[in-house]
Amino acid sequence: MTLSRYEALERHLAQLNIHYLSYQHVPLANCDVAKEIGLERDGTGLKNLFLRDNYGKRHFLVITRAEKQLDLKTLSKQQDVSRLGFCSSERLAKYLQVRPGCVSALATFNDTENHVELWLDSELEDAKQWQCHPFENDKTWVLQLADLKVFWQRSGHTPHWVSLPVR
Repeated sequence: MTLSRYEALERHLAQLNIHYLSYQHVPLANCDVAKEIGLERDGTGLKNLFLRDNYGKRHFLVITRAEKQLDLKTLSKQQDVSRLGFCSSERLAKYLQVRPGCVSALATFNDTENHVELWLDSELEDAKQWQCHPFENDKTWVLQLADLKVFWQRSGHTPHWVSLPVR
């Protein structure tokens, strides 16, 4: 019997002895929807951006607070990367194997060849609990940052803590 990616993720977290709070809710297309409907969950609400450089050779999962508006032009210059832009849904499916609106820190599990660089907002270093979609946007799992660090280490994704500029 073949496990679904969701079941494989659950099993992987269990093997790492990582526990999480689980919430079921209406599908959330983006961070604003959760706010609009008044959805209450433990942990820090996050915005997850899947970006590429101008040449499409480098890919980045950038995670920041839900309410933060990033200045991608300044971020490109700051990180010495050719113009950053949003990835297409095709690239999202290829590299993280999720649909738009379903990206989270857990999607690195699907990047088995480590094509995606993980950039985390330095403002999140003190956020102990992180809200993450487990490949679908009708669920939120709240994980401890310490556990996410173990998860990323196991997947080979080294987080780069970055001071993300705002618009």
